[in-house]
Amino acid sequence: MSELTKNVQPLQDFDWDQYENGSSANVSKEELDKAYNETLNKVSEHQVVEGTVISVDKKEVVVNIGYKSDGIIPASEFRYNPELKAGDVVEVYVENAEDKKGQLVLSHKKARMSKSWERVNAALEAQEIIQGYIKCRTKGGMIVDVFGIEAFLPGSQIDVHPIRDYDQFVGKTMEFKVVKINQEFRNVVVSHKALIEAELEAQKQEIIGKLEKGQILEGVVKNITSYGVFVDLGGVDGLIHITDLSWGRVDDPHKVVELDQKINVVILDFDEEKKRIALGLKQLTPHPWDALDANLKVGDHVKGKVVVIADYGAFVEIQPGVEGLIHVSEMSWSQHLRSAQEFLKVGEEIEAVILTLDRDERKMSLGIKQLKEDPWEAIEVKYPVGSKHAARVRNFTNFGVFVELEEGVDGLIHISDLSWTKKVKHPSEFTQVGAEIDVIVLDIDKENRRLSLGHKQLEDNPWDVFEEKYTVGSIHEGKIVELLEKGAVVSLAENVEGFATPKHLVKEDGSQAAQGETLPFKVIEFNKDSKRIILSHSRTFEDPQREEKKAAAKKSRAPKNDTPKIENVAASTTLGDIDVLAQLKAQMEKGE
Repeated sequence: MSELTKNVQPLQDFDWDQYENGSSANVSKEELDKAYNETLNKVSEHQVVEGTVISVDKKEVVVNIGYKSDGIIPASEFRYNPELKAGDVVEVYVENAEDKKGQLVLSHKKARMSKSWERVNAALEAQEIIQGYIKCRTKGGMIVDVFGIEAFLPGSQIDVHPIRDYDQFVGKTMEFKVVKINQEFRNVVVSHKALIEAELEAQKQEIIGKLEKGQILEGVVKNITSYGVFVDLGGVDGLIHITDLSWGRVDDPHKVVELDQKINVVILDFDEEKKRIALGLKQLTPHPWDALDANLKVGDHVKGKVVVIADYGAFVEIQPGVEGLIHVSEMSWSQHLRSAQEFLKVGEEIEAVILTLDRDERKMSLGIKQLKEDPWEAIEVKYPVGSKHAARVRNFTNFGVFVELEEGVDGLIHISDLSWTKKVKHPSEFTQVGAEIDVIVLDIDKENRRLSLGHKQLEDNPWDVFEEKYTVGSIHEGKIVELLEKGAVVSLAENVEGFATPKHLVKEDGSQAAQGETLPFKVIEFNKDSKRIILSHSRTFEDPQREEKKAAAKKSRAPKNDTPKIENVAASTTLGDIDVLAQLKAQMEKGE
């Protein structure tokens, strides 16, 4: 017998049957399983529990949560805690109580995230102030580490003042409030501005309560926009509108002030409810109109720069803050109003004449056409009746053509004064807008600034010649150029036109003359005053035929030697004599 067993004594009450059968007569297997299971922790998946670190190596960490198996977690999830050791209690997230291999699957990272998410939600609900570490910049703001969660800090929520340099905040730990959480995407938005707004609101109320209109304060330019400048008055902001920066026109506020510049401003108005303060900068200097030369008067010439142009006119600055308006009607002697952009452009240095001056209302009207002589003052000298000139066609009307001889001098050529011979239905048939046309002055209406002009008068009246050439009964060759319902227009020589009615367009074969045909025409009417020539083609062959019949009839009435003598005695008239008379009468009627 060995030394290990020589003193061993068998148990007096050991139940060998129970050992061999694996059961006890008094306790069932189900009861034993139940007792065994009750000694283990109940584990539910997707919850966070505490566990004890069993072992730690470079690759994994074994954690016991009191379950029938231990969980293995990648060591990388504990990289933030290099001091981790066996025996430490850590929070873990149960992903799976038993995978395919029967292994408990845990995650420390998800446990941290789950706890952090709970803390972030609680902070939002309680409006709690929390600490956060600004990790880096991103588009539109910063990324902040809050309880291990990456939250977004918009640029507008960093401070109450606009931030120009975001990089100065990277690496800082600051206080924040959670302002928004997207539960679906688990996005968190935080704000630092919200922490100081309540304090600033109290400061604003105190500052605004002490404000008075006309009060002068010192402030710092904090932001410059296209419409004005925001000034920090020591906890409350005011706005200098662009029109209150300078007495002169300002197109860019950057030309007047700079960021972070200290300036004095005057309180123009404020709204305690809306916390709006209107400030002025130009009001700290005298109004330029007050410094305007006292000797300046209507009729004086001034120089200035065009600062604004509209369709109706242009504003000219003759000194900073003092402007005059040149209405478009004062830019040219022409009565045809056009856009001011055709005469001037912004930035142009010009000379003008003062037309009106109201120092009380601080208004001034100017003119530039007055720098030139009014062409109508001596219109009779430059454009006397009967003088010939070149003009430019401006526009048409049904009754004539309006032309311009020079800037400000217009005239009308009546449609009847365009041509001696051509019947013009509309001026567009004769000329076109913008074309040059020679004219002669027929009449001057100085009061209404109008000239009556003529074009045909540049030539002699051809109707004096036509009167001798186109006598009634004369025959001329003509071409039918237009067919109308009442007749045809016939073109003759010398560009003169005549007119023939439909019955005078019948040809010898009985057909009607067509447009484009050239035929002989007889003048049957000529009127010099109304310049009218009435023509007939039919008469060119009808009249000779009629003459022939008349001649034949006359010949038949002539006495013959063998003609029986008819005595003028009724009683002696015989039956044969009556037959001869009847025959003669029939011949005469036929001839007519």
